[in-house]
Amino acid sequence: MIRSTLDSPLTQNKKKLTDRNEFEQCCIAIIDDESINIDMIRYYLEMEGFSNLISTDNSSNAFSMIQTEQPDLVLSDINMPEVSGLDLLGQIRGHQDLQTTPVIILTASSDNETKISALKQGATDLLAKPIHHGELIARIRNVLNVKIYQDQLKANSESLEEAVRQRTAELEASRLSVIQCLARAAEFRDDDTGQHVIRVGKYARIIGAELGLSERELCLLEPAAQLHDVGKIGVEDSILLKPGKLTPEEYDTMKKHCGFGKKIVDCLPEREAQLIRMHTEMGAKIMDIPDSPILNLAKIIAMTHHERWDGNGYPLGLSGEDIPLEGRITAVADVFDALMSKRSYKPAFPLVKSLEILEEGRGTQFDPNVLDAFAKRRQEIIQVQIDYAETD
Repeated sequence: MIRSTLDSPLTQNKKKLTDRNEFEQCCIAIIDDESINIDMIRYYLEMEGFSNLISTDNSSNAFSMIQTEQPDLVLSDINMPEVSGLDLLGQIRGHQDLQTTPVIILTASSDNETKISALKQGATDLLAKPIHHGELIARIRNVLNVKIYQDQLKANSESLEEAVRQRTAELEASRLSVIQCLARAAEFRDDDTGQHVIRVGKYARIIGAELGLSERELCLLEPAAQLHDVGKIGVEDSILLKPGKLTPEEYDTMKKHCGFGKKIVDCLPEREAQLIRMHTEMGAKIMDIPDSPILNLAKIIAMTHHERWDGNGYPLGLSGEDIPLEGRITAVADVFDALMSKRSYKPAFPLVKSLEILEEGRGTQFDPNVLDAFAKRRQEIIQVQIDYAETD
């Protein structure tokens, strides 16, 4: 069976579809219950250089042979015992891989109803018996001419589709790299490795999967969650890095009760706490770019990942399920990683204590269902922590 391979659309257009060698490579199946008719057709075709010929005089085996060999053209008698030419035509047209295979029906009948029936069932052409050598070759060449052209168009279409898929994948990879760079640029302000945003994105994806989000939703959630604190770009170093701004008493309080973003902010003087709160709004503005699902979701997360389940969060004071699910998920992912990470204002907490602090926030800071999903996938989350651990 011919499978056209094309170097480029230009070379395709230059190719002559009536090239003799290309016709001769075509696989032609001949089905007729009288072997003498098969021999005659073979003789005519071989005279014209066709050599890739298959045949059977048992119509019951014909469809199996066609399925196996997948010929470029089928020549079939119409009146055959057990399986007629019309029955065989129906089988071919009903098979997904064969439904476009050209079929020329051979008939000695002059009955118009029979001919019309064959055409309605999808016959490509009709050829009257007794077969005339010149007419046989002309009709075969016409049909194969169209078949070769269709194969070329299909190959070209598949080639273009593959090129589009590859280009789309490249653009997606580039876009995600830019998003990650932006997220890490903000995180480098108080995390000298920038691994925090990577971990938060992966935690969020794991939690979202447990909560039943679709693969498409997860593919948006992970990079969007990485941008949760992009607004830190607009926060002064003297506020963000905090050392020297806290009294010893405030620092001791932070070490004992730290773990929730709200608690850390509450330890700051009110003016500085207001500035820290502004980073969510700054992040949302940075993400305010139309027609980007990831950035639209990132804006929602930037605005809502500091909201609390009990309504005492910021900047909007949302509560319960009024907080978008992605914001609730990112809140748990962000706080857990903050607890486990060393910062200028706190040491890294051990896993047990970090988990205890998360549980203390059940129903107040965090959505209980999100915490349950986090707990069920705990081992995967810990593995992410190991794989993306901070290195000196």
